[in-house]
Amino acid sequence: MHRPLPWPACRVVTGMLALGLAAAGSASAQNIQELYDMARGYDAAYQSARSQAESLIYRAEQTRALNRTTVTATGTVLESHSDTPYATNLTSRISQQQLGINASQPLFNRSNDRAIDQADANIEIGRSQLLAAEQDLIVRLVQAYFDVLSSTDALATVRASKKAISEQLASAKRNFEVGTATITDTREAQARYDLATAQELAAENDLNVKNLALASVVGRNGIVPKPLALPVMLPPTMPADVEAWVTQGDIASPALVQLRLSREVARLETDKARAGHLPTVGLNASVSDSYTRFTGSTQFGPFGPLTGPGPAGSVSLQVNIPIFSGYSVQNRIKETLQLEDKAQQDLEAARRNSAQAARSAFFNVQSLRAQVAALEAAESSSKLALEATELGYKVGVRVNIDVLNAQTQLFQAQRDVQKARYDVIFNGLKLRQVTGLLTPQDVAAVNTLLQR
Repeated sequence: MHRPLPWPACRVVTGMLALGLAAAGSASAQNIQELYDMARGYDAAYQSARSQAESLIYRAEQTRALNRTTVTATGTVLESHSDTPYATNLTSRISQQQLGINASQPLFNRSNDRAIDQADANIEIGRSQLLAAEQDLIVRLVQAYFDVLSSTDALATVRASKKAISEQLASAKRNFEVGTATITDTREAQARYDLATAQELAAENDLNVKNLALASVVGRNGIVPKPLALPVMLPPTMPADVEAWVTQGDIASPALVQLRLSREVARLETDKARAGHLPTVGLNASVSDSYTRFTGSTQFGPFGPLTGPGPAGSVSLQVNIPIFSGYSVQNRIKETLQLEDKAQQDLEAARRNSAQAARSAFFNVQSLRAQVAALEAAESSSKLALEATELGYKVGVRVNIDVLNAQTQLFQAQRDVQKARYDVIFNGLKLRQVTGLLTPQDVAAVNTLLQR
């Protein structure tokens, strides 16, 4: 008969996982809201999208200049001297200064108008891309955050199991020494312990990798995420109708918004092409002031200075009417019509994919919720099974390997239920990302689920 473990030792080992799961909740731990604020100022992908969105504003202003007045100034200073002694024996000197200002204002140019409309649409595309980048940042941060917590839980599970195995190994060695057990029991316990050590090393490495991934998002090492507050109260998935999520995704998905705007840009490009058949009208005005002084001498003697014209101005209305351009306009229209149809087909394909993604994400969240309920029941059952096994071990109808197996089952159930809770929260955010509803307020909502 194997010698029983001391009764308090079993309780201590059983509580090790709970202590490991709460290890991240120290005073120096960071919550996900704090990390999100760091990530917004650090993440290169988000900063790139923001710079791109802001640059499109200035590009649009450049395009709007097509319909604004342009003013140019020109100046000329000319000094010339000529001497022709073999012909007319004339020597002359010309001094000329001229200053002019020219202004032009487009009055009608359909191509420019459509280019401006395209620039405005591109601003909206940039904003949608920035929204998508922000949503992607939230998802990447939450995934990295819960990956660290999950790896921490896995390491705590391995260490708790290793502690229990070490107790069983010590017991097997004592029993072998007093002759109540065989060397086989000792070697089996040693094999379990060595395997647990290898698992612990793998779990430690996995945690280090996950910490590096989190640091790459927030730009800071040594992050200690706060765990979920107990008891865990997972938020409901609202609305509960999958088709409501599909409808919302069709309206708000940043990818679909971008494709709708791209379709509009393609339509405007067709209008620009058709404008090749239309006239353009512009107003031109100029003001100039010139002064010319001519002096010289001949064989009959010098002559006095002669001066040229003074101020002058003009206003003109310029109309350009295209007549024939070698069929380039007609073929450009045909090309843009095909590109417009392509944009429509791209949008339709994306709508179908978005609907499928929304349904898949919704049912995935629902399945994970059911898994959490099942795993919570398994955790409760594992606790009862461990208590019964410990009692049987105490009265001599169970051996310590039975207690060890029951403890391992409980540790794994506790780890799995925590992982399932993380998955529910994360996939809930993924569902909101797919449907375009994910906002920084969702980060604040997740933050309320963490320990204070």
